[in-house]
Amino acid sequence: MKTVKIGKSDVTTVPLGLGTNAVGGHNLFPNLSDQTGIEIVKTALDSGITLLDTAFAYGMGESEKLIGEAIKDYDRSKIQIATKGCQKVQSDGSVVIDDSPEYLKQCVEDSLKRLQTDYLDIFYIHFPDDHTPLNESVAALNEMKKAGKIRAIGVSNMSMDQLKQANLDGLVDIDEEEYNLIDRSAEKERFPYLKEHDISFVPFFPLASGLLTGKYSKETKFPEDDIRHDNPDFKGKEFEKIVDKVDQLKPIADKHDATIAQIVLAWYIKNPDITVVIPGAKKPEQVKSNAKALDINLTHAEYDQINTLFK
Repeated sequence: MKTVKIGKSDVTTVPLGLGTNAVGGHNLFPNLSDQTGIEIVKTALDSGITLLDTAFAYGMGESEKLIGEAIKDYDRSKIQIATKGCQKVQSDGSVVIDDSPEYLKQCVEDSLKRLQTDYLDIFYIHFPDDHTPLNESVAALNEMKKAGKIRAIGVSNMSMDQLKQANLDGLVDIDEEEYNLIDRSAEKERFPYLKEHDISFVPFFPLASGLLTGKYSKETKFPEDDIRHDNPDFKGKEFEKIVDKVDQLKPIADKHDATIAQIVLAWYIKNPDITVVIPGAKKPEQVKSNAKALDINLTHAEYDQINTLFK
């Protein structure tokens, strides 16, 4: 199976991972089952997916704990675990962002315990705070890297200026930001910078909250208590325009005996600017379906057709 390298590190992985915010992320989604979460992780590993992308913020440590349980019967050396930290829970229950070197080191240690592992393949600064020089935050993570506790240094939710400050000493290996066929703003300035500095890129929200799966029609409406209700991409002319473009992917999907979602994931896998794509899943069946994208090899013409359609 094809593998990809993470930045300047020695971490290699399969180009399709698993986003695990619905594994233990009780603060993000209603009615999650811990047992289903464990099954989701095991299904991913059994389907050829090797990168598990989690974060302290997913259930305030619960996602990490469930993953630690789920991987006990697997060969750790064949699994890549990426996690994120920076959220500090105060005595009153409120949460602040803290990228201080001391706290990030503590985040790494705490994640290791919850995941029941000796090392993390990737550790991301999940969000920037508004006062710590980010190159100092990264320098602290580099100390943890030298100590063998993490293998690659990542950043997430960073503006271009913040990314450049974080990478002042050339130590950042990977950047995880929002990007998909609908929101392609990263292509203008971010992708050239990442390529120049040998930094890998991971897009989150690759299926745009379902918009790129082909499961909506122009008549689909979202209730007021649905987070998509107020998203401009999910209503009016913009929604209809996107649905129309997604529908045009059906002939390509039919040719490959695939779903539209699998074709979109295959497009990311073929994209030279993307290292790993990490769709999430709330059910094991979704993981199995997503994993089939690894077996789809789009032709150059098909890749270019999709690229142009959503340009």
